[in-house]
Amino acid sequence: MAFQTKDLGGPLLASVSRSFYLSIRLLPKKLRAPIGLAYLLARASDTIADSAEVPEATRLHHLAAFARMIRSGRPEGLPELQQDIHTSHAGETMLLCNLDRCLEWLEQMENKDRGEIVDVLEKIIRGQTLDLERFHGGVHVVALQSAEELDEYTYLVAGCVGEFWTRVCLNHLPGCSLLGLADLRKLGAEYGKGLQLVNILRDFTEDLRNGRCYLPEPELRAAGTSPTPLLDAPEKAQAVYDRWLERATEQLGAGYEYISTLRSARLRMACFLPWYIGLRTLRLLAKPGTLTKQGKVKVSRTTVRFAMVYALASAFSPKALDWSYRRATGKEPPVAPGEEKASEPEAQM
Repeated sequence: MAFQTKDLGGPLLASVSRSFYLSIRLLPKKLRAPIGLAYLLARASDTIADSAEVPEATRLHHLAAFARMIRSGRPEGLPELQQDIHTSHAGETMLLCNLDRCLEWLEQMENKDRGEIVDVLEKIIRGQTLDLERFHGGVHVVALQSAEELDEYTYLVAGCVGEFWTRVCLNHLPGCSLLGLADLRKLGAEYGKGLQLVNILRDFTEDLRNGRCYLPEPELRAAGTSPTPLLDAPEKAQAVYDRWLERATEQLGAGYEYISTLRSARLRMACFLPWYIGLRTLRLLAKPGTLTKQGKVKVSRTTVRFAMVYALASAFSPKALDWSYRRATGKEPPVAPGEEKASEPEAQM
Protein backbone atom coordinates (compact mmCIF):
# COMPACT_ATOMS: atom_id res chain seq x y z
CA MET A 1 0.00 0.00 0.00
CA ALA A 2 2.80 2.46 0.81
CA PHE A 3 4.00 2.75 -2.78
CA GLN A 4 0.46 3.36 -4.00
CA THR A 5 -0.21 6.02 -1.42
CA LYS A 6 2.96 7.84 -2.37
CA ASP A 7 2.60 7.93 -6.14
CA LEU A 8 -1.15 7.50 -6.70
CA GLY A 9 -2.23 9.58 -3.72
CA GLY A 10 0.62 12.05 -4.26
CA PRO A 11 1.81 13.20 -7.71
CA LEU A 12 -1.08 11.58 -9.60
CA LEU A 13 -3.69 13.15 -7.35
CA ALA A 14 -1.95 16.52 -7.61
CA SER A 15 -1.91 16.26 -11.43
CA VAL A 16 -5.71 15.94 -11.67
CA SER A 17 -6.69 18.45 -8.98
CA ARG A 18 -4.35 21.04 -7.54
CA SER A 19 -6.96 22.64 -5.27
CA PHE A 20 -8.46 19.40 -3.93
CA TYR A 21 -4.96 18.01 -3.47
CA LEU A 22 -4.31 20.88 -1.04
CA SER A 23 -7.38 19.89 0.97
CA ILE A 24 -6.27 16.25 1.01
CA ARG A 25 -2.81 17.18 2.33
CA LEU A 26 -4.41 19.19 5.13
CA LEU A 27 -6.49 16.25 6.35
CA PRO A 28 -5.47 14.17 9.37
CA LYS A 29 -3.19 11.45 8.04
CA LYS A 30 -5.57 8.51 8.50
CA LEU A 31 -8.20 10.18 6.26
CA ARG A 32 -5.97 10.94 3.28
CA ALA A 33 -5.93 7.48 1.67
CA PRO A 34 -9.70 6.72 1.54
CA ILE A 35 -10.69 10.26 0.54
CA GLY A 36 -7.83 10.60 -1.94
CA LEU A 37 -8.61 7.28 -3.61
CA ALA A 38 -12.33 8.09 -3.80
CA TYR A 39 -11.44 11.33 -5.57
CA LEU A 40 -9.21 9.54 -8.08
CA LEU A 41 -11.94 7.04 -8.94
CA ALA A 42 -14.53 9.81 -9.23
CA ARG A 43 -12.21 11.82 -11.46
CA ALA A 44 -11.75 8.75 -13.66
CA SER A 45 -15.52 8.28 -14.05
CA ASP A 46 -15.84 12.01 -14.78
CA THR A 47 -13.21 11.67 -17.51
CA ILE A 48 -15.19 8.82 -19.06
CA ALA A 49 -18.43 10.82 -18.95
CA ASP A 50 -16.85 14.02 -20.34
CA SER A 51 -14.96 12.52 -23.29
CA ALA A 52 -16.99 14.51 -25.80
CA GLU A 53 -15.37 12.97 -28.89
CA VAL A 54 -16.46 9.49 -27.82
CA PRO A 55 -20.04 8.46 -28.75
CA GLU A 56 -22.47 8.68 -25.85
CA ALA A 57 -23.39 5.00 -26.10
CA THR A 58 -19.72 4.09 -25.70
CA ARG A 59 -19.33 6.35 -22.69
CA LEU A 60 -22.45 4.90 -21.06
CA HIS A 61 -21.11 1.40 -21.69
CA HIS A 62 -17.77 2.17 -20.05
CA LEU A 63 -19.36 3.99 -17.10
CA ALA A 64 -21.43 0.88 -16.38
CA ALA A 65 -18.35 -1.32 -16.78
CA PHE A 66 -16.32 0.93 -14.47
CA ALA A 67 -19.08 0.74 -11.83
CA ARG A 68 -18.88 -3.06 -12.01
CA MET A 69 -15.09 -2.94 -11.64
CA ILE A 70 -15.42 -0.86 -8.47
CA ARG A 71 -18.05 -3.19 -7.01
CA SER A 72 -16.20 -6.39 -7.86
CA GLY A 73 -12.59 -5.25 -7.62
CA ARG A 74 -11.91 -6.97 -10.93
CA PRO A 75 -10.69 -4.89 -13.91
CA GLU A 76 -12.85 -6.70 -16.44
CA GLY A 77 -13.26 -4.44 -19.47
CA LEU A 78 -10.46 -2.09 -18.43
CA PRO A 79 -8.29 -2.56 -21.55
CA GLU A 80 -11.26 -1.66 -23.77
CA LEU A 81 -12.02 1.39 -21.61
CA GLN A 82 -8.42 2.57 -21.85
CA GLN A 83 -8.47 2.08 -25.61
CA ASP A 84 -11.76 3.94 -26.21
CA ILE A 85 -11.51 6.86 -23.77
CA HIS A 86 -9.07 9.63 -24.61
CA THR A 87 -8.38 13.00 -23.05
CA SER A 88 -6.05 15.91 -23.77
CA HIS A 89 -5.43 16.40 -20.05
CA ALA A 90 -2.07 14.83 -19.17
CA GLY A 91 -3.06 14.04 -15.60
CA GLU A 92 -6.29 12.37 -16.65
CA THR A 93 -4.42 10.31 -19.25
CA MET A 94 -2.03 9.11 -16.56
CA LEU A 95 -4.98 8.34 -14.28
CA LEU A 96 -6.63 6.17 -16.94
CA CYS A 97 -3.33 4.34 -17.43
CA ASN A 98 -3.19 3.61 -13.69
CA LEU A 99 -6.78 2.57 -13.09
CA ASP A 100 -5.76 -1.04 -12.50
CA ARG A 101 -3.53 0.11 -9.64
CA CYS A 102 -6.30 2.31 -8.24
CA LEU A 103 -8.62 -0.71 -8.22
CA GLU A 104 -5.91 -2.76 -6.53
CA TRP A 105 -5.56 -0.03 -3.92
CA LEU A 106 -9.33 -0.13 -3.36
CA GLU A 107 -9.14 -3.87 -2.71
CA GLN A 108 -6.46 -3.30 -0.07
CA MET A 109 -8.57 -0.76 1.83
CA GLU A 110 -10.11 -1.68 5.17
CA ASN A 111 -13.59 -3.11 4.65
CA LYS A 112 -15.38 -0.10 6.13
CA ASP A 113 -13.49 2.40 3.97
CA ARG A 114 -13.88 0.24 0.90
CA GLY A 115 -17.63 -0.01 1.46
CA GLU A 116 -17.93 3.76 1.78
CA ILE A 117 -15.93 4.33 -1.42
CA VAL A 118 -17.98 1.80 -3.40
CA ASP A 119 -21.22 3.37 -2.14
CA VAL A 120 -20.30 6.95 -3.05
CA LEU A 121 -18.92 5.96 -6.48
CA GLU A 122 -22.15 4.16 -7.32
CA LYS A 123 -24.07 7.38 -6.64
CA ILE A 124 -21.62 9.54 -8.58
CA ILE A 125 -21.68 7.26 -11.61
CA ARG A 126 -25.47 7.18 -11.44
CA GLY A 127 -25.47 10.98 -11.62
CA GLN A 128 -23.04 11.01 -14.54
CA THR A 129 -25.14 8.40 -16.33
CA LEU A 130 -28.32 10.44 -15.87
CA ASP A 131 -26.46 13.46 -17.22
CA LEU A 132 -25.53 11.66 -20.44
CA GLU A 133 -29.03 10.24 -20.84
CA ARG A 134 -30.73 13.61 -20.34
CA PHE A 135 -28.42 15.72 -22.48
CA HIS A 136 -28.13 13.95 -25.81
CA GLY A 137 -26.62 15.74 -28.79
CA GLY A 138 -28.83 17.76 -31.07
CA VAL A 139 -29.41 21.15 -32.64
CA HIS A 140 -31.42 22.42 -29.67
CA VAL A 141 -30.35 23.11 -26.11
CA VAL A 142 -31.84 20.60 -23.68
CA ALA A 143 -32.75 21.79 -20.17
CA LEU A 144 -33.62 20.01 -16.96
CA GLN A 145 -37.36 19.81 -16.42
CA SER A 146 -37.64 20.70 -12.74
CA ALA A 147 -35.85 22.02 -9.70
CA GLU A 148 -36.07 18.49 -8.32
CA GLU A 149 -33.99 17.16 -11.22
CA LEU A 150 -31.31 19.77 -10.54
CA ASP A 151 -31.33 18.96 -6.84
CA GLU A 152 -31.09 15.25 -7.63
CA TYR A 153 -28.12 15.82 -9.92
CA THR A 154 -26.20 18.00 -7.45
CA TYR A 155 -26.81 15.38 -4.77
CA LEU A 156 -25.66 12.44 -6.88
CA VAL A 157 -22.41 14.03 -8.04
CA ALA A 158 -21.51 16.12 -4.97
CA GLY A 159 -24.01 16.01 -2.10
CA CYS A 160 -23.31 12.32 -1.61
CA VAL A 161 -19.61 13.21 -1.43
CA GLY A 162 -20.36 15.44 1.56
CA GLU A 163 -22.09 12.47 3.20
CA PHE A 164 -19.17 10.17 2.32
CA TRP A 165 -16.63 12.65 3.70
CA THR A 166 -18.66 12.90 6.93
CA ARG A 167 -18.96 9.15 7.45
CA VAL A 168 -15.26 8.52 6.79
CA CYS A 169 -14.26 11.32 9.17
CA LEU A 170 -16.52 10.04 11.96
CA ASN A 171 -15.39 6.44 11.36
CA HIS A 172 -11.76 7.41 11.90
CA LEU A 173 -12.19 10.38 14.27
CA PRO A 174 -15.38 9.70 16.27
CA GLY A 175 -15.14 12.90 18.29
CA CYS A 176 -14.23 15.25 15.44
CA SER A 177 -17.54 17.17 15.50
CA LEU A 178 -19.97 18.63 18.00
CA LEU A 179 -22.77 16.97 16.01
CA GLY A 180 -23.70 13.34 15.52
CA LEU A 181 -23.67 11.52 12.21
CA ALA A 182 -27.26 12.25 11.13
CA ASP A 183 -27.09 16.03 11.62
CA LEU A 184 -23.55 16.41 10.28
CA ARG A 185 -24.35 14.27 7.23
CA LYS A 186 -27.28 16.54 6.31
CA LEU A 187 -25.04 19.60 6.49
CA GLY A 188 -22.37 17.80 4.47
CA ALA A 189 -24.86 16.91 1.75
CA GLU A 190 -26.09 20.52 1.46
CA TYR A 191 -22.52 21.80 1.44
CA GLY A 192 -21.57 19.39 -1.35
CA LYS A 193 -24.64 20.31 -3.40
CA GLY A 194 -23.74 23.97 -3.00
CA LEU A 195 -20.23 23.44 -4.34
CA GLN A 196 -21.63 21.62 -7.39
CA LEU A 197 -24.20 24.34 -7.96
CA VAL A 198 -21.37 26.89 -7.99
CA ASN A 199 -19.71 24.86 -10.77
CA ILE A 200 -22.96 24.69 -12.73
CA LEU A 201 -23.53 28.44 -12.51
CA ARG A 202 -19.91 29.20 -13.38
CA ASP A 203 -20.12 26.97 -16.48
CA PHE A 204 -23.60 28.13 -17.54
CA THR A 205 -22.72 29.73 -20.88
CA GLU A 206 -20.19 27.02 -21.79
CA ASP A 207 -22.79 24.33 -21.10
CA LEU A 208 -25.25 26.15 -23.35
CA ARG A 209 -22.76 25.89 -26.22
CA ASN A 210 -22.58 22.15 -25.53
CA GLY A 211 -26.38 21.82 -25.68
CA ARG A 212 -26.93 21.65 -21.91
CA CYS A 213 -28.92 23.86 -19.60
CA TYR A 214 -29.11 22.93 -15.93
CA LEU A 215 -31.54 25.72 -15.07
CA PRO A 216 -35.04 24.20 -15.09
CA GLU A 217 -37.00 24.87 -18.28
CA PRO A 218 -40.30 25.72 -16.51
CA GLU A 219 -38.52 28.48 -14.59
CA LEU A 220 -36.99 29.85 -17.79
CA ARG A 221 -40.35 29.88 -19.56
CA ALA A 222 -41.95 31.64 -16.59
CA ALA A 223 -39.23 34.29 -17.03
CA GLY A 224 -40.18 34.74 -20.70
CA THR A 225 -37.48 32.66 -22.40
CA SER A 226 -36.53 29.08 -23.26
CA PRO A 227 -33.26 27.10 -23.47
CA THR A 228 -32.22 27.44 -27.13
CA PRO A 229 -32.55 31.27 -27.42
CA LEU A 230 -30.17 31.57 -24.48
CA LEU A 231 -27.31 30.62 -26.79
CA ASP A 232 -27.50 34.09 -28.34
CA ALA A 233 -28.86 35.94 -25.32
CA PRO A 234 -27.85 34.20 -22.06
CA GLU A 235 -28.74 37.36 -20.11
CA LYS A 236 -32.42 36.49 -20.62
CA ALA A 237 -31.91 33.84 -17.93
CA GLN A 238 -30.66 36.43 -15.42
CA ALA A 239 -33.67 36.32 -13.09
CA VAL A 240 -33.58 32.53 -12.88
CA TYR A 241 -29.79 32.53 -12.63
CA ASP A 242 -29.93 34.97 -9.71
CA ARG A 243 -32.36 32.77 -7.79
CA TRP A 244 -30.02 29.81 -8.10
CA LEU A 245 -27.08 31.98 -7.08
CA GLU A 246 -28.97 32.69 -3.88
CA ARG A 247 -29.70 29.01 -3.46
CA ALA A 248 -26.01 28.19 -3.81
CA THR A 249 -25.17 30.82 -1.19
CA GLU A 250 -27.68 29.24 1.19
CA GLN A 251 -26.18 25.80 0.64
CA LEU A 252 -22.68 27.09 1.27
CA GLY A 253 -24.14 28.53 4.47
CA ALA A 254 -24.52 24.87 5.45
CA GLY A 255 -20.78 24.61 4.77
CA TYR A 256 -20.19 27.34 7.34
CA GLU A 257 -22.29 25.43 9.87
CA TYR A 258 -20.43 22.22 9.02
CA ILE A 259 -17.02 23.78 9.58
CA SER A 260 -18.22 25.48 12.78
CA THR A 261 -18.95 22.13 14.40
CA LEU A 262 -15.55 20.55 13.71
CA ARG A 263 -13.10 20.03 16.57
CA SER A 264 -10.13 19.03 14.41
CA ALA A 265 -8.04 21.97 13.20
CA ARG A 266 -6.87 19.99 10.17
CA LEU A 267 -10.43 19.08 9.22
CA ARG A 268 -11.52 22.70 9.52
CA MET A 269 -8.70 23.80 7.21
CA ALA A 270 -9.45 21.09 4.65
CA CYS A 271 -13.16 21.93 4.58
CA PHE A 272 -12.53 25.69 4.60
CA LEU A 273 -10.65 25.93 1.30
CA PRO A 274 -13.35 24.78 -1.17
CA TRP A 275 -15.99 26.58 0.92
CA TYR A 276 -14.25 29.95 0.84
CA ILE A 277 -13.26 29.70 -2.83
CA GLY A 278 -16.86 28.73 -3.65
CA LEU A 279 -18.21 31.80 -1.85
CA ARG A 280 -15.74 34.10 -3.58
CA THR A 281 -16.70 32.57 -6.94
CA LEU A 282 -20.38 33.23 -6.24
CA ARG A 283 -19.59 36.85 -5.49
CA LEU A 284 -17.87 37.17 -8.88
CA LEU A 285 -20.79 35.48 -10.63
CA ALA A 286 -23.21 37.94 -9.03
CA LYS A 287 -21.53 40.94 -10.70
CA PRO A 288 -23.54 42.68 -13.46
CA GLY A 289 -22.84 41.46 -16.98
CA THR A 290 -21.35 38.12 -15.97
CA LEU A 291 -23.60 36.14 -18.33
CA THR A 292 -22.39 38.07 -21.37
CA LYS A 293 -18.68 38.06 -20.56
CA GLN A 294 -16.27 35.90 -22.53
CA GLY A 295 -14.31 33.21 -20.70
CA LYS A 296 -14.84 31.36 -17.44
CA VAL A 297 -15.10 33.22 -14.15
CA LYS A 298 -12.33 32.16 -11.78
CA VAL A 299 -11.00 33.49 -8.51
CA SER A 300 -7.47 34.86 -8.72
CA ARG A 301 -4.37 33.05 -7.54
CA THR A 302 -3.98 35.79 -4.96
CA THR A 303 -7.42 34.90 -3.57
CA VAL A 304 -6.40 31.26 -3.33
CA ARG A 305 -3.16 32.18 -1.53
CA PHE A 306 -5.02 34.34 0.96
CA ALA A 307 -7.56 31.53 1.40
CA MET A 308 -4.75 29.38 2.78
CA VAL A 309 -3.97 32.06 5.36
CA TYR A 310 -7.64 32.47 6.28
CA ALA A 311 -7.98 28.68 6.53
CA LEU A 312 -5.19 28.53 9.08
CA ALA A 313 -6.71 31.32 11.16
CA SER A 314 -10.22 29.85 10.93
CA ALA A 315 -8.94 26.43 11.96
CA PHE A 316 -8.27 27.77 15.45
CA SER A 317 -10.65 30.72 15.78
CA PRO A 318 -14.46 30.79 15.30
CA LYS A 319 -14.18 34.60 15.06
CA ALA A 320 -11.77 34.24 12.12
CA LEU A 321 -14.27 31.91 10.43
CA ASP A 322 -17.00 34.50 10.86
CA TRP A 323 -14.72 37.20 9.48
CA SER A 324 -13.92 35.02 6.45
CA TYR A 325 -17.63 34.57 5.76
CA ARG A 326 -18.21 38.32 5.88
CA ARG A 327 -15.24 38.97 3.61
CA ALA A 328 -16.37 36.39 1.06
CA THR A 329 -20.05 37.38 0.98
CA GLY A 330 -20.47 40.84 2.48
CA LYS A 331 -23.12 39.30 4.76
CA GLU A 332 -23.39 38.13 8.34
CA PRO A 333 -22.77 34.39 8.80
CA PRO A 334 -25.72 32.09 9.47
CA VAL A 335 -26.40 30.87 12.97
CA ALA A 336 -24.41 27.76 13.77
CA PRO A 337 -26.24 24.61 14.96
CA GLY A 338 -27.65 25.11 18.45
CA GLU A 339 -26.67 28.81 18.28
CA GLU A 340 -23.36 27.83 19.80
CA LYS A 341 -19.89 28.38 18.50
CA ALA A 342 -17.53 25.44 18.30
CA SER A 343 -15.00 25.10 21.08
CA GLU A 344 -11.36 25.65 20.26
CA PRO A 345 -10.39 23.03 17.65
CA GLU A 346 -8.06 20.25 18.56
CA ALA A 347 -4.92 19.61 16.50
CA GLN A 348 -5.91 16.06 15.50
CA MET A 349 -3.19 14.75 13.24
